[in-house]
Amino acid sequence: MLYLVLADLVLLVHLLFVLFVVGGGLFALRWPWIAWLHLPAAAWGAAIEFMGWICPLTPLENRLLDRSGESAYEGDFIGHYLVSLLYPNELTRSLQIVLGFLVVLVNAGAYGWLFFSRRRV
Repeated sequence: MLYLVLADLVLLVHLLFVLFVVGGGLFALRWPWIAWLHLPAAAWGAAIEFMGWICPLTPLENRLLDRSGESAYEGDFIGHYLVSLLYPNELTRSLQIVLGFLVVLVNAGAYGWLFFSRRRV
């Protein structure tokens, strides 16, 4: 039971981290100090996608699921949880690159807005 709760906790942290990577630049519009946390997180998230790596939280979650008696999943977090919700096909390398560019574009837009709006003041 404890391992299943820990696996769910890792899943929640992983999901919140992915959401922060994708949209954290929008928080920086309101709270500029968040950029110091967000930029390294966004760089890590984009690197994971561009390089085809698997986030270390995925094997941790799988180990906890295995220890709890549940079955682990194949692939990475995005492919298993997010892409399966949004797209019917498996995660492909080209889709991973698109997701990486999405992270960069959303956040570049937010930080561009933050930079140029502060320069006008």
